[in-house]
Amino acid sequence: MTALILALVAGAVVGLALGGLGGGGGVLAVPALIYLLHVTPAEATTAGLVIVSLTSVTALTGHARDGNVAWPTGLLFALAGIVPAVIAGAAATRLPETALTVAFAVIAALAALR
Repeated sequence: MTALILALVAGAVVGLALGGLGGGGGVLAVPALIYLLHVTPAEATTAGLVIVSLTSVTALTGHARDGNVAWPTGLLFALAGIVPAVIAGAAATRLPETALTVAFAVIAALAALR
């Protein structure tokens, strides 16, 4: 299977997860990028952020149109996450790829257990 087809299939799965569940795209996108498309962990996390952001905005429009968005809560949550995201993004560029992959796996496993 070519990289393009793998990327399209993986992207469709991520889009379905985000659109249907409202989350979980990064948990699917990052491993798909690393193991299917052989992207480095640092590049995969960055691409995952772009993928999830764009897909989330797309899904948001439908939910907003239906009146299912708690805007004050969502905006407050987003604002609270901006500074930690910038700090973590800067730190991720300085960590070994193995450490990033292990940290991602631990967080995904904890989320799955929860």
